[in-house]
Amino acid sequence: MSSDMIIRRYRASDQDVVTDLWSRAARQAHPFIEGEGAGERARVLREVYLVQAENWVAERDGIVIGLLGLLGAKDGSGRANEPGGTGAGAGADGVEVGGLFVAPEAQGDGIGRELLEHAAVLHGALTLEVFEGNARARRFYAHLGFTERGRRVDEETGHPLIALERAAPLKSVSWLHLREGRLLSVRTRGNDTFYLPGGKYEPGETAREALSRELSEELGLVVPADELAEAFVIHDVAHGKNGRRLQMTCFTGGPQDIAPAPGREIAEYAWFDRREARERCAPAHSQVVDRLVAQGRMPG
Repeated sequence: MSSDMIIRRYRASDQDVVTDLWSRAARQAHPFIEGEGAGERARVLREVYLVQAENWVAERDGIVIGLLGLLGAKDGSGRANEPGGTGAGAGADGVEVGGLFVAPEAQGDGIGRELLEHAAVLHGALTLEVFEGNARARRFYAHLGFTERGRRVDEETGHPLIALERAAPLKSVSWLHLREGRLLSVRTRGNDTFYLPGGKYEPGETAREALSRELSEELGLVVPADELAEAFVIHDVAHGKNGRRLQMTCFTGGPQDIAPAPGREIAEYAWFDRREARERCAPAHSQVVDRLVAQGRMPG
């Protein structure tokens, strides 16, 4: 996410600017729908969805540029928020994206992707419907790992809708350890690809506890959980998992002078520069390296 963009809860005071954003984005996305972005559809947005759904906005430099509406999300009472429908597809682990709109002037900057990944962080699996005639949105969702699960005709407009779904992302933790601007990476036995040190959670673990344990098992390192500080979260395709998405929380901290002792699953470890990391490491590495370069922690 760009440093000047935040995602926050929708507030009632956002109604006018959000309605205008939705109207302009909806007309652009659905030119085949007569009266889109106005009239009854605008009334339903204001009086139903903005009141009853779980809504989030993307804001840049104090200006709202994106809207995310979620259906079927559990509120504090355990009840599902399902305005105007059943919230089909939402469940204990998952939610339906009822609407995702980005201001036309802000499209192409990754705002929609960040809003979707925000929903995945909160709720896991995602479902949604997209008009068949909205080719740009269909390409966007396909790029982010959504697959078709059904079709129907929208009763209100008469246009075909495609139902899409994406499984909850795999969650992992990783350690960012640099030596002279080079990033520590590990390779498991029987695998040619390098990864960041770390791995998956075990039941009941916090992210820091999971990473502390993984560093002990993989590299024989003692890194107390309370010495780890969250740096950022990466969303990408999980390597070797048939397109499944990955949510990787990256941490810094712990000892700087280390002498790794690889565990039985680790074939080798190495410190890579930017070029080597791109050539030899899993896809999420590229995002990590780009972040570290932008922070001045790795040479570009």
